[in-house]
Order: sequence, then C-alpha cells, then structure tokens
Amino acid sequence: MAEKTSGSDAAVFVLFGATGDLAKRMVLPAFFQLAQHGLLPKQWRLIGNGRGDVSHEDFTQHVFDVLTEFGPKPEDGPWDEFSKNLRFAGGGFDASNPGSLLDVIGEAKSDLGEGAQLIHYLAIPPSAFISITEGLGEHGLAEGSRVVYEKPYGTSPDNFRKLNEAVQKVLDEKQVFRIDHFLGKEATQNIHTLRFGNSVFGDVWNRDHIRAVQIDVPETLDIADRAEFYDETGALLDMIVTHLFQLAAEIALEPPLSMKADDMQDARNAIIAAFRPISPDDAVFGQFEGYTDTEGVADDSTMDTFVAAKLFIDTDRWRDVPFLLRTGKQLARGGQRISVIFEKPHTGPLSHDTPVLGNVLTFDLEGSGSIDMRVVVKRPGAEFELATDIARLPLSAVEDADPLPPYVKLINDIIEGDRSLFTRPDGLEHTWEVIGPLLDNPPQIQPYERGSWGPAAAAALAAPDGWLLGDTHNEDGPLDGEGEADAADADTDLNDSAEN
Repeated sequence: MAEKTSGSDAAVFVLFGATGDLAKRMVLPAFFQLAQHGLLPKQWRLIGNGRGDVSHEDFTQHVFDVLTEFGPKPEDGPWDEFSKNLRFAGGGFDASNPGSLLDVIGEAKSDLGEGAQLIHYLAIPPSAFISITEGLGEHGLAEGSRVVYEKPYGTSPDNFRKLNEAVQKVLDEKQVFRIDHFLGKEATQNIHTLRFGNSVFGDVWNRDHIRAVQIDVPETLDIADRAEFYDETGALLDMIVTHLFQLAAEIALEPPLSMKADDMQDARNAIIAAFRPISPDDAVFGQFEGYTDTEGVADDSTMDTFVAAKLFIDTDRWRDVPFLLRTGKQLARGGQRISVIFEKPHTGPLSHDTPVLGNVLTFDLEGSGSIDMRVVVKRPGAEFELATDIARLPLSAVEDADPLPPYVKLINDIIEGDRSLFTRPDGLEHTWEVIGPLLDNPPQIQPYERGSWGPAAAAALAAPDGWLLGDTHNEDGPLDGEGEADAADADTDLNDSAEN
C-alpha cells in the first residue's frame, strides 16, 4: 500500500450531509480506504454534520453500517483506530445558526492543535451550497480552510453566477476544490501520460490523424432514489455539462507548460473556451418510457434522461473533428469509455483494404481502468487476409500498481493541497455558454424503451461509424462484465440526495 509522503500532520474534516446518499456510497468509504492506504494525516478527526441530533456513538455505528453495506468492510481494518476519530455535530448549519459544529470543531482542535488543517466537504444538494458557504464565512470557519464542492456547480447560468459570487466573497480561489470525480479516475489521468510520454501517440494527436472521438457513459440505473433532483437537472446538467465536457477537455487540451496544478488548469480551461456552442441540430434528447410514473416526477415532465450530442472544438488541432457525447439512464448496458478513432491510411498498398475502424485507442474508465488499442494485423494462416484485434493494458497490471478509486485519489489531493484535477470557475462558466442553445431551444424529447440504446435518432448522430459501445456495433469488444458496468453506473452521479 502507498504511504503518505507530504501534507498536513493534522486535519479536521467536516462532512456536510454526512448521512446522505453521496456520503454513504462514496465519501465515507473513500475515507476508510484512505486509512487503509496510509494516506490520512497522522492526526485527524472526521466530523459529520446534519440537522438531526445524533450522538458521536450513533454516528460511528452509522459509518460502520455504511461500510458493511458498501465496503470496504470494517473487519478488513483498521476499523478500531479509524472509529476513534469519528464525531458528529447536529442542529444543522447556516449563517444564522451553527448548531453544535463550532463546539465540536473546537474540541477537535483542542485535541489536535490549532494548526490542524480544516477541510469542509459539501456532500449536499447544490441548492444548499450558498447557505453553507455563507455560514462558513459568518462563523469564522473559512479562513485558511479548504472547501470541497460537488457537481453540478450551479444548476443554471444564473444560479452558477450567484454561487460563484457567494464563494468568492468568502473564499480565495486557492481554497476551493470543485470536485469532478471523473478527473480522478486512473484511466483519465493516463490520457496525459500516454500522450505526452509516448511520441507514437503525441505526434499524431491532431485532426490530420484523428477523425472522431467518442465519450460514452451509458447507464442501466433508474432514478427512483433521486427523482426530485433528477427532474430538476436531467442528463444534460447531471452528466454532459460536468463529466463529459471535462473528459473532452482532457483529450483535447494543448500541452501545458508543466504538469503543475496552475498549468494544468490553465490548459484545461483554455480548451474549454474553444468549445463551440452546440446546435440543437447536433443533439438528441430522450426520456425513457415510464419516467413520469416515478414518484417525485411531474406527470407532464419533459426532462431529458438521455442526451447524445456532437461537440466541436475550434482550435487548429481539432477543427471539424466531432467529439460525440452520449449518456442516459435505463440503457441496455453500462459503460464509461473514451474512444479515439484514427484515420485509416490514405496511401500505400493496404490503403483500400484496411478496415475503417482499424485503429481505435480506448480509455476504459471503469474500475481501475484500462487502455486498449485496436490494430490491424495479418490474420495468421496461409492466405494474406487482414484482421483487427485489441492490445489491452489493464492499469492494475502495471508493475507495483496500487490503483486508487477516484474519490480516494481526489480527497488525498485535497489533503495535499493539489488542485491539478479540480475545476475552475472560468472554465465552468463557458460550459453554460456551450449548452446555451440547448437550454434556449431544446430538441424535442423522444421516448425510448427501458433497456434499449435510447432514441433511434442518436445512431444517426454518430454516423458513419455508429456508437462503438452498443448492440449494433461491437467491434471494440465486449465489456468486461455486466457487474463491473453496473458498479460503474453507481459512481457517476451520486451528488444530490445527501441530507444537510
């Protein structure tokens, strides 16, 4: 296991929404995994916050139950040592009433020292971000702290601006960590390494050699446990404007001056600024049949549960190369893939015979991740016949690999103060301009059957190749297994149902 090498020797973590769904499924398990990997500070406290009057002992039991259900199991250790550091502060928290949080933080700092790093994690609905932020400023909890905001960072252009103004009144930008856990995935981080560390890829990373990119995150999950939130956001705001736009930026960015945080963020935001607003003619919206029968969803809701869109990036490197984005609920299979489709040879003795999809580089984001390369080969045998096959590199198989789940990686970066994999407001603001035409003139919602691949019109959007992940075009090979795909579904969007 990896050992902690730097960062604060003591930290106080405050987890707002500690009994909510995001905390249960992602954040609390991630903290326990940090302990397993030896990545927590030498001294620390984790203070859960919520409206209820919960004792420290009851919260400890809650965390035990969460780990028992979602893993890693408490018996895998180090539960005894971990549990001693858990606290709870009830009574809610806002600018007018801090509940018991100030007292519990004071006790923690008395134990650990006043120099302990204070880290606030907002695992709460976006609608509560402003009130918590104002409360941090009002009660003296902002200075010197680090504050983590989940996605979506705002639910409309106006809401984004109001939230950003509230944050900037209270916090310096260096204190803010806007988390998008797709950036913390091992395969996502390897996009840069593969490109900048290998000239065989770096030298052809442009429109002369790449003719299309697909970023495909279909999900089998329903929305029943988060219906009210989902009916206010839909697939466009929940996935496209957040995760898939960030992944497109990771593929398309210009080489940064260095891999340091500021340079990486500058490069990422510069490429997002070149995203062309998406035309409604280049998007397909869908809604699975029976969506409006879900409790918490309006009977006449026209919210999108499926979006496919064609994004263009107006730089010399990427001009006219389509970035095809797709995500949706209740689809046939789950997956998280980026596929870079290379041009076939234009000249040479095999130019007419080479398959159109002969070279496809795929970043599989599920689990520990893998990098796949489809190549053209001679089929072994007496005849000269071309075939394609995949060379696969599971990242967990790399020598001395110790892969970290994305939340574990990103919370460790927060402890270390490394903002490389976090978003900045200048880039996020432009994403609202990119989807502006879709908000102003949304495509007509098209129904689709549960367990299908969404509206038929989405297939035409990906012509001539079709979607590489799907039941009608499966040349890139099968998924590793339905269980892994469904597990990947569960980690895409659990940001909304936590209670404050």
